[in-house]
Amino acid sequence: MGIEYRKVDALNAESFIAVLISSGLAERRPVTDRERIARMLAGSNLIIVAYDGDTLVGVARSVTDYAYCCYLSDLAVDRAYQGRGIGKRLIAETRRAAGQETMCLLISAPDSVSFYESIQMPRQTRAFMFPRAK
Repeated sequence: MGIEYRKVDALNAESFIAVLISSGLAERRPVTDRERIARMLAGSNLIIVAYDGDTLVGVARSVTDYAYCCYLSDLAVDRAYQGRGIGKRLIAETRRAAGQETMCLLISAPDSVSFYESIQMPRQTRAFMFPRAK
């Protein structure tokens, strides 16, 4: 049957937390704060998911204006499914949904840099950031 990709209007916090944990991204996200995770999801206006049957195996969570910019905040793929092109496809589906006129920006976790390099996502050197307080 294969992996099914689709845009969803909402995702529940428990499902998102499960993918964050299974992907290894949980160490960089507030997974013990369900209410904050729910706010993160509520503030997102572009969520692409990957399912293997009834199992959620990947999520790309973004904020976009669908005209100029798209910030891909979370790209999480269950470790058991990594290496199958799911992350690359989630990015492609995000870019398609955001539109051709829209640039897509993300900030890589240090141990994920090689993945983004392997899919030939251009690296930017002019980014600046005020870090979160917590």
